[in-house]
Amino acid sequence: MSKKTRKKSHNLSAPKRKAAGSKASAKRVSPKSGRSPATKAGKASKNRQTKALPAVSSKAASKPAAAKSNRTTAARSTLAEGAKAPSFHLPRDGGQAVSLADYAGQKLVVFFYPRADTPGCTREAINFTRLKDAFAAAGTGVIGVSGDPLKAQEAFRNKHQLSVPLASDEKHEMLQAYGAWGEKSMYGRTFEGILRTTVLIGADGRIVKIWRNVRVDGHADDVLATARALIPKFA
Repeated sequence: MSKKTRKKSHNLSAPKRKAAGSKASAKRVSPKSGRSPATKAGKASKNRQTKALPAVSSKAASKPAAAKSNRTTAARSTLAEGAKAPSFHLPRDGGQAVSLADYAGQKLVVFFYPRADTPGCTREAINFTRLKDAFAAAGTGVIGVSGDPLKAQEAFRNKHQLSVPLASDEKHEMLQAYGAWGEKSMYGRTFEGILRTTVLIGADGRIVKIWRNVRVDGHADDVLATARALIPKFA
């Protein structure tokens, strides 16, 4: 075959090879999307997986945090001056019980303290014990309440010769009802616990005054002065 004939034959066969290549490529690429069947299959599989996942609304996801926040807020805002004091019935040191009904017709001071036999709580309990007779002369009873078990309360009483009743609220029911349970922070850590609070209840069973975030020094004397000067409408 001459050189001229071979060149002509080469030129005639080139379009056929190009056409064959285009045909094979057309099989691999979708005419509509320009994606290969494998890509389309992968996308379809991904869509099926996405569709199968259950939808979670942001409202539902935020529920637990909101509930926690509400509990804390409720604990702090339950009680207001002039409101009826929530009833309670708790075990106290000595194996007895103490309730709001025990003080019907007289004034009552309830001091809530975070933990028995800690420095601040010890000073506070000692000061209320020191003024117990003065409170009695003003027609006012005094009780202390914390979340400590009875055994700890009795050890606390014996160690410091405390004479005011010490009630145990391990379930935190009274603490929450009186707004003495809520969010606290210490050394950069936030947690829920007992808020040092004192409540003065009038002889009519209504709240006269609430002391929150109590500073121990001089506090018992301040409460006694308030009980002595109690205005007639709350007496």
